[in-house]
This record gives sequence, structure tokens and C-alpha cells, in this order.
Amino acid sequence: MVNTNTLAQMAEQLDLGGYLYLGKGIAKGGGRNLKSLLANAFEAVLGAVFLDAGYDAAYHYYLNRYRSLPAPAQDENFKGRLQQVAQERFGSTPFYDSEGARVGAQREYTSVVFAGSEPLGTGHGATKQEAEQDAARAALQGLGDGLVAKTAPKAARTPRPRKRRAPAGGSRTTAATHDDGASSPEALTIVPDAEPEPVIPSPQRGEGQGEGRESPQPPTRSRQFGEPLE
Repeated sequence: MVNTNTLAQMAEQLDLGGYLYLGKGIAKGGGRNLKSLLANAFEAVLGAVFLDAGYDAAYHYYLNRYRSLPAPAQDENFKGRLQQVAQERFGSTPFYDSEGARVGAQREYTSVVFAGSEPLGTGHGATKQEAEQDAARAALQGLGDGLVAKTAPKAARTPRPRKRRAPAGGSRTTAATHDDGASSPEALTIVPDAEPEPVIPSPQRGEGQGEGRESPQPPTRSRQFGEPLE
């Protein structure tokens, strides 16, 4: 019954965002619609009712506002859930390392949650609290917590076949492609770049030696008798 989303819904019913005194920067950045500010504003109203009329009046006022909600919001206290899971599995309480950076005209926070020395998840948000909740949600997804919906995994990338080097003979390799355009490394064919040059035989004995032709080699002779070897 008591969480940021529920309190923010009650504040929206009373239009408390229009009565907040905000700085120019956060007002331009949509601060009047931030759930954390709206929830804090409703808690302040509830505290004023308690101080003015007592506990019973504040109790019934809250119940009446809660029952008037069309559909009470679900509790998204990922930090509380992560604390339970971390203490059960690791025996330690998670802690958060948060930093703010200006992105354009707005300020964005990045938070990393740790359990010991190992980071469990990273989150982003317009406020430090939202960034920590997002980091806790990512950590719960990584730990396989069943109460947190997992995002769809990214499609696996299809590995590309490595290109084979052309052989020394000057030929090139081509890969056959499937209908989907993916190349198949198994179906490789070797296509020659050009027809091999014809081999010109050397001139035989007794033929004329024209210009540019190599002179024929002398016949091999026997070392003992000096006769040509066949």
C-alpha cells in the first residue's frame, strides 16, 4: 500500500505537481511529473493532516485516497528485493556507486550496484534514486530472480566465414551463397584468372638459332669414352 508509485498516483489525483515550488532547471526538465517528488509531496500533505487532526484522521484519509485509485500500482522496490537476494546468496548488503552527468539540458545519473567487490548491475535515471532502482533491477535480472521480468535476449550474430588467401598460381576463390545471402565456407570453388600460357619447346639440335632464342644445351657425354649418352 505504501510505495513511490502508489503515493505518486494519489498526488496526481490532487494535482500536487502544480503546487510545487521548483527551480527553473528542474521545472523545465519535467520535475513536476517526477514520481519521487510527487510521492514526497503527498507524504507532506498526509503529515499535515496528522499534525492538524491526529492519527485517526490521517489513517482514514489515506485509506479513502487509496480505495479511490482505479488500480493500485505494483511495488517496484527493486532495491529492497535485491537486498534480500544478496543477503541470502552472498551474506552481504549491496551498496551503490552513483554519479551524475549533464546530458544536454538535463542531468542524468548512472549507478552501479556491488555485492562485495563484484558489480551486479548498472542503471540510469533522471534522479539518483531512479538510477539505483534501475541498477537493482538489472542486478536481479542478472541473478535470475523470478520476480523480475527478463528482457528478450539479443539475437546472436551470424559468424562470417574467413576469406581464404588466393593460391600461388594466381587463382582466386569464390564462395557459394545461400538464398539468405550468407556465404558457405564449405562450398568453395577455385576459378583460374586466365588460361595458362603455352609452353614453347626449346629448339632441337640442328635447328637454326634465331634472334631471341636460347641456344641449345650441348649433349651430355660419357666421362670415360667421350661418347654422347642417349
